[in-house]
Amino acid sequence: MRIATYNVNSITARLPRLLAWLENSGTDVLCVQETKCSAEQFPAAELRELGYESAVHATGRWNGVALISRVGLDDVVKGLPGGPEYDGVEEPRAISATCGPLRLWSVYVPNGREVAHEHYAYKLRWLEALRTAVGTDAAAERPFAVLGDFNVAPTDRDVWDPALFEGATHVTPAEREAVAALAGQGLSEVVPRPLKYDRAYTFWDYRELRFPKNRGMRIDLVWGNAPFTSAVKDSYVDREERKGKGASDHAPVVVDVEL
Repeated sequence: MRIATYNVNSITARLPRLLAWLENSGTDVLCVQETKCSAEQFPAAELRELGYESAVHATGRWNGVALISRVGLDDVVKGLPGGPEYDGVEEPRAISATCGPLRLWSVYVPNGREVAHEHYAYKLRWLEALRTAVGTDAAAERPFAVLGDFNVAPTDRDVWDPALFEGATHVTPAEREAVAALAGQGLSEVVPRPLKYDRAYTFWDYRELRFPKNRGMRIDLVWGNAPFTSAVKDSYVDREERKGKGASDHAPVVVDVEL
């Protein structure tokens, strides 16, 4: 089976590329983040024509997550159980479902904005809620993984110039520790192998020619339980999908599992 996670940065803007990528890549299940649409606007019909079912948790122009599967889509849970609100609103940042033999979560962790900002404190609360919420699925005997845009670079190696990020979000010890705490639930990270370069970045800002210069970050992550990680045969960043006109500022992370 081929599983992937992809922050599309607007599924409407990315739809032609996304449909072509799904058809060409052989992906069985795709975890999507930042749909930037309402549930009614989600292109379920177009995806159905390719043989994919969809489960979406989205409310409008910001945030939004989805699961797209051609191997089944059952026991859907929308939202992060026990998750915090921001400005009195529970944002659509998590969705989970059973896809064939797998249980998968698609998550879009809050950005955090600035360390002194309330959004940063919200981000840490959200990550703590995620750690708690995945416990039951992580402990199950079936393969389980939580995939998505974590908005955290796990190590200094995962940013193109650590000095430029000093004092900024995405690299603070508190954020990194909050993500690493998933290990306490029996999860471990599936780190994609580098392809063209020696570092497997997943995000490159649109500004300052960051992508051609490979000045990126690895913030799209995959964490799985032992039945999942033991089945992994390959994992890589599809950097080609970041190229060209109309691309997202993220690239898909692909994981091949043998089940």
